[in-house]
Formats: sequence, structure tokens, C-alpha cells
Amino acid sequence: DKLQLALNDVKRRAAGPGAVAEEGTLIARVSGLFEAAIRKACPSVLGGLDKEKWLLVAATSSSKFGDYQCNSPMSLHKLLKEAGGADAPKAPRDVANKIISCIPPNKVIAKTEVAGPGFINVYLSHEFLAAMFSQILATGQLELPPIQKQKIVVDFSSPNIAKEMHVGHLRSTIIGECLCRTFEYFGHTVERINHVGDWGTQFGMLINHLRTAYPDFNERPPNITDLTGFYKQAKVRFDEDEAFKKASQLSVVTLQAGDPFSLKCWQTLCDVSRLQFKLVYDRLEIRGLVEQGESFYNSRIPGVVQELEQKKLIEDSSGAKVVWCGKPYPLMAVKSDGGYGYDSTDLAAVQYRVLEMKADRVVYVTDAGQGEHFEMIFEAGKKAGWVGEKTRLDHVPFGLVLGDDKKKFKTRSGEVTKLVDLLDEAVLRARKQLEERMNNENSTSKMTADEIQEAASRIGYGCVKYCDLRQHRITDYVFSYDKMLQLNGNTAVYLMYSYARIASIGRKAGVSQDVLKGVLPSVGHPKELALVLHILKFPEVIERVIDLLLPHLICEFLYDLAEKYNDFYKDCKVIGDPQQNNRLVICETVAIVMHKGLSLLGITPIDKI
Repeated sequence: DKLQLALNDVKRRAAGPGAVAEEGTLIARVSGLFEAAIRKACPSVLGGLDKEKWLLVAATSSSKFGDYQCNSPMSLHKLLKEAGGADAPKAPRDVANKIISCIPPNKVIAKTEVAGPGFINVYLSHEFLAAMFSQILATGQLELPPIQKQKIVVDFSSPNIAKEMHVGHLRSTIIGECLCRTFEYFGHTVERINHVGDWGTQFGMLINHLRTAYPDFNERPPNITDLTGFYKQAKVRFDEDEAFKKASQLSVVTLQAGDPFSLKCWQTLCDVSRLQFKLVYDRLEIRGLVEQGESFYNSRIPGVVQELEQKKLIEDSSGAKVVWCGKPYPLMAVKSDGGYGYDSTDLAAVQYRVLEMKADRVVYVTDAGQGEHFEMIFEAGKKAGWVGEKTRLDHVPFGLVLGDDKKKFKTRSGEVTKLVDLLDEAVLRARKQLEERMNNENSTSKMTADEIQEAASRIGYGCVKYCDLRQHRITDYVFSYDKMLQLNGNTAVYLMYSYARIASIGRKAGVSQDVLKGVLPSVGHPKELALVLHILKFPEVIERVIDLLLPHLICEFLYDLAEKYNDFYKDCKVIGDPQQNNRLVICETVAIVMHKGLSLLGITPIDKI
């Protein structure tokens, strides 16, 4: 892998600026051709300008404008006009025509045309598209762009010890896992980190309640399965009993001092909580999530504070040690009582992840309300010299999950919904829907009880994930079982049924993939061409997701793919047609790409429904 990366780098350096890309995404190849053309057509004005300012290539919004569009002539005309000279072009259209005349000979572009004030519409070669498309089935995967592989740390989920996971943890967990899978798809090394809340003042309250409610704790440890109930009991005593409150505050001190009994109580709470968390993670197919909670950084904080002091970044503020980061209020490295809080832990965490874990990129998936906090943490990391120019820190904010009343999603009794209950309800409803379809007298589907349960689990969990991920993550959304289980529209059910339908066509045709390997897809019909082109743009979509951290772009791609496939299947007969195998190549490749896209979302497709 590293050798291939080095060889690619040598090739690019040897080719020099403007070298035409012969691998990677469609847009990379088209951009490479236009970069070479522009460098030849307008060498005098490029100078040291960033390429992003003059190489402007994007997919078109409609096929009537071609497949891609180069918008560079307008910006280049302005540069040429400012530079002056007798041969300066009079209009952007003149620049466009000159660029077209300098496009190197290639097999990618079939036709170009100048439109409007100077846009260049680009039509790709059907032969090139068919050849590139056929490689997907031959190799079992799409060609991905050559990239510099990175180590990426993703901080997501982050529930609190002694509290069950609730609907508020849904978005961080689902979005974080999707981003991890997407990074891994492109070959990056990913570290999944669960920054659980396992330290702090609330543990004094919980330990004191455990000690007093279960005095024989050492001999007969209690079986605490209802974490929510246990926490509520402790909180009621803390709020109503002054003596209990004072004892709880002392319990915090004894815990932090390493008292064996306090640590044993704390460990019991942590162990019980992990078992509850596992119930959720197993349902959501979350694997490899490493716990590094607040307590993990506790011993590291004094060294971090000392380093910040040595670098003159700490100021005294009424007994507290603070770090100013360009906001009206500072980060609290050490509280006025000498204790450590949220800011202290996150300062230690960013230092550890960059310097000790050697992360090239750190991604924090938390609610939008923490945006300013992470801005300050990132700034402190830069000021301290931990975060250099080559290290990227990202905060991935998201909105709220709402009920029908447009308020935070809760049970009818007003309680915060447990995440495990929400997921189980989705499976229950999916099973009921499947059984109703099976019992329909017109149904041709036959499934065993085990197959129905397996399908219900995949559909139920998949619907919850897709309902969340298809939204732009920054927006709030209303959670509705009925809407997410709809058979039509932009839902997981629609996509999963579409995938199962495609899989059934392959089975009915009885043609093996080995026979289809090497067969070119048919691209003569507009619906065939639209489908082939859409699939070849999948790596471009993933590139954008990796950069912008927006999972909904995958959902948009998959929904459009299902729609384009259904349009194709309606107008283009597959089984028994003279072009059967050419169209089966399309069907099989759609299945490969749809399976990959759904798996990136954390959804396991079903071959048979």
C-alpha cells in the first residue's frame, strides 16, 4: 500500500503541473484535462495563484447541459483583462474557445460546447464510460482516487456511566459510525473512541447512595440493572437530604484520592453501565469502539496544565487557572477549588490524541451546543503547539431528535426514551409490516419465521439509522416510525426493497457473474446512460463526505440510484432481451454499489424480502 502510494507520487512529480489524471474519479480525470488546457492557454496569469481559484469544474445539474461543466473562463477572463495586453480576449467565450482548443487528446471527453456567457459543457465518451463501468463488476469494487492514507481518531457516542443510553445518544452514535466506515472505505486507519462520562461530582452522589442503600455491598454486591431508577433514587436523596449531600461531596474527594471502597463502587457502576451500552451497540452493529472516558485523562491533566503554564498560556482568574482562546470567556484548565472539569479533560484529550496516538485528524461528533467549546479547545491546541498545519481537527455538530410536538423526543409519560426500547420498537413494527405483506393473498413472497425475524431486525435498525442520516446533520428532525417504515419515498425500506428486487433479477436470469465479467454495459438508451454515469460518480460523493463530514450525501446518492434504476428497469427489458447480458452487467453493478453504500450507513441489505 505504501509502496503504491510512493510510486503514484513519483509519477505525479515526474509528470509535473497540469499532468492529466489517468486514474481516480471522473471529476479528477475531467479536471486534469482542463488543468492541462488552461495552463497551456493562459500561462501568463496563473502565476502563484491557488488552483482552486481558476480550475472550476463541477457536475452539471441537468443532462441537457452535458455531464460536467467548466466555469473557469469567467474568472480567467477577469485575470487576463487585469493583466492587459493587445491580445487579451474580449469576452469569457473567447477564453472558453481557447481552452477547448488546448484540451489534450484523450478518450474521456467526446464533445464540448460553449454555453451562456462562457460556460464549457462537457459530454463524456460513452465508450470510455462503458469501459470504466465494466471494471466494477470485474474487480468487485469501484476505482477509488489515490490518496494520502491517514490515521483518524473519531470521538463519538459518549454516554454517561450510571445512566442508560437514551435517544439523545442516537445521532452521535449513528453519525460517528457512518463516518468511521466511510474513512475506512477510502483506506484510512480509524480509531473509534468512546469518551464516556465516568468521572466527576455526580459519582460522589452515586457512591454514597450505593454505600448507604446497600451496606453489605462488599459481601453481597447489588444487581443494578435499572440504571435510570438507581440514578433517580440517588438524585432525590441528594436534593432532599442535606446530610446525604455533604457526605456525597466528601465521597468525590475520597474517590479522587483513590479510596479502595470508593473505587470498587465506581467500578461496579462502570461495569453495569457497559453491559447496558453493549445492548445498544450490538443492535446497531457498532464494533471496535474503545472506551477512553474522562477518568482515562485524569492522571494526564496535571502535566498538561504544567505545560500550558510553562508556555505562558495560563492566567489566574479568582483562583482558577484559565486559558483565553479569543472568546468572551476562557477555558477552565483548573477550577478555583483546584478540581478539574470538562475543559481540563478535553485539553488533555486533544494533546493525547495528536501527540501520543499520532492522529492526522481528530473528529468529534457531538451536539451543536458544544460548537464554541470545541472551537476553543482546538485553538488552545494550536497555541500550545500540539496541533500543527498538517493536523486537522473537526467538530461534527448535529441537531435534535424531536417528537410529534416538535419538542425533544420523549415517552408518553414524559420520560426520555431509552435507546434500546426505541430500537426494539422499530423491529417490532417492521416485523408486523412484513407479516401483513406475507399474509396478503396477492403476495408471492415466502419467508420462514427465522427469515422474517432477521429481515425485521435489519429493516427496523436500518430504518432508524437511515431516518437519522438522510437529514442534513445540523437540522433537527421529527422521529416517526410510520414515516421511516414507508415503502415509498426516501426511506431505508424503499432502498432495501429496491436492492432485493435487483438481487432477484440476477437469480432469475441464472447468469453467473463470471460470465458477465468483461461484458460492456449497454449505454444506448438514455436511462442506461444516466444510471451508468450516476454509479461512476459514487467515489466523488464519498470524497465530499470525507471532506465535509455530511453522511446525508450518501443517502441522496442511494435514493437517486434507486430512482434511476427503477426508471431504467421500466423502460429497458433485461431478461430475454438481445442485450440481456449487457443490461445484467448494469443490474449486478447497481447491486454492488447499493450494497456498499448501505453498508457505509451501517445498514445490512437483504437479498430476499
